[in-house]
Amino acid sequence: MSLPLIAPREAKRLVEQGAILVDIREDDEHRRSHIPGAYHVALSRFEPKLLAGASGKTIVFHCRSGARTLGNAAQLAAGAGAGCKAYMLEGGIDAWRKAGLPVIDDRRQPLELQRQVQIAAGSLAFLGTLLGLIATPWFFAVPFFVGAGLMTAGVTGFCGMARLLVRAPWNRSAYAKPAPAAR
Repeated sequence: MSLPLIAPREAKRLVEQGAILVDIREDDEHRRSHIPGAYHVALSRFEPKLLAGASGKTIVFHCRSGARTLGNAAQLAAGAGAGCKAYMLEGGIDAWRKAGLPVIDDRRQPLELQRQVQIAAGSLAFLGTLLGLIATPWFFAVPFFVGAGLMTAGVTGFCGMARLLVRAPWNRSAYAKPAPAAR
């Protein structure tokens, strides 16, 4: 099942009329930038019961570019429930921003973890290759291990570099686990 696409300005009009805007990006992405008033339900924790109170309403799902929403349209449509009219925001928050619609940016938040991994992996591969060409071929081991790590992450879902970056000083407060509830 697919969800129909809706342009950013039309989505804003629906939200002003009572539609629910649902941001399915992960927590780190949402904290860094989000559409005012968007309800946040990370796709990794999405369950139909989370939208149980929305029966009979219009729901507009969005991610960053629209690709994640499109790839999970069937799950999102099922989660919207009976009686709901559900849409996908065409182009995601990127298109919303390009349309000149309001977005709250919090630059105090660290870059999204995925982007940090991309920057670190790219930097290591570039520097390892450069040093392998200039200094000694032994540095070619660096891009070899980075590539192996990225393949492992893609196949298994485990990313050692992400696990390390979460512990970096600039990420400590952003990715801290919440304290257990008091008894």
